[in-house]
Amino acid sequence: MAVQSGKDLLVKVDLTGDGQFETVAGLRATRISFNAEAVDVTSLESTGGWRELLGGAGVKTAAISGSGVFRDANTDERARQIFFDGEVPAFQVVIPDFGVVEGPFQITALEYAGSHNGEASYELSLASAGALTFTAL
Repeated sequence: MAVQSGKDLLVKVDLTGDGQFETVAGLRATRISFNAEAVDVTSLESTGGWRELLGGAGVKTAAISGSGVFRDANTDERARQIFFDGEVPAFQVVIPDFGVVEGPFQITALEYAGSHNGEASYELSLASAGALTFTAL
């Protein structure tokens, strides 16, 4: 992957459930991580006492986090609604020169902050809530 601008990593949400995604406005920093739980199947017969893992058996998860400033009433309002209603709508994460990850996510944290002489800001965390798809770019 070639050098990319951080602003090209986009987090998008399906605002109405119709499959049309809008970028969550005002994000300045975003991060996505993928994890797979390891299932240890090591036994006394394991060669040389080395640990053995069962491929593809563990729970897979994805986590998204982002922080930014308020820019767009529609996406700000939708994020609040998703959190307080406990919804798990579809999100898209566009990773430049890599691909698009899409699927249901739950907002697990929504934080607001502000200082006397600065802008109001927010941070959000999302956890995968079902099967995700990946489409290479």
